Amino acid sequence: MKKLRVTVEGKSYDVTVELLGEGSAAQVPSVPSAEPASHASSSGTAEPVPSPLAGKVVSIAVGGGQQVKEGDELMILEAMKMNTHVYAPQSGTIERIQVQAGDNVEEGQSLMMISGV
Repeated sequence: MKKLRVTVEGKSYDVTVELLGEGSAAQVPSVPSAEPASHASSSGTAEPVPSPLAGKVVSIAVGGGQQVKEGDELMILEAMKMNTHVYAPQSGTIERIQVQAGDNVEEGQSLMMISGV
């Protein structure tokens, strides 16, 4: 399951989408959700935040070194005139932001790295 915020004609909707065929998704990394939090190690190893879709980075809501909680908004992507909000998959520290506003990204591309707490 993946949580998305979709904006249609200026009105935002929070939706949960079930990913079908996850067993064959070897090339599609998991997307931000509650599950990846269990992968955060207490040693502070940084984990990537993958892009849930191909699109354009509209805005980035966090900065390097910033503390975030699981579920905090990290950035907004736009694809086909629809905005998708990307949320923190785990609590931790933003170690590195790998994209900037205006960049085009591919599905599964690492957007930023978060180290667990």
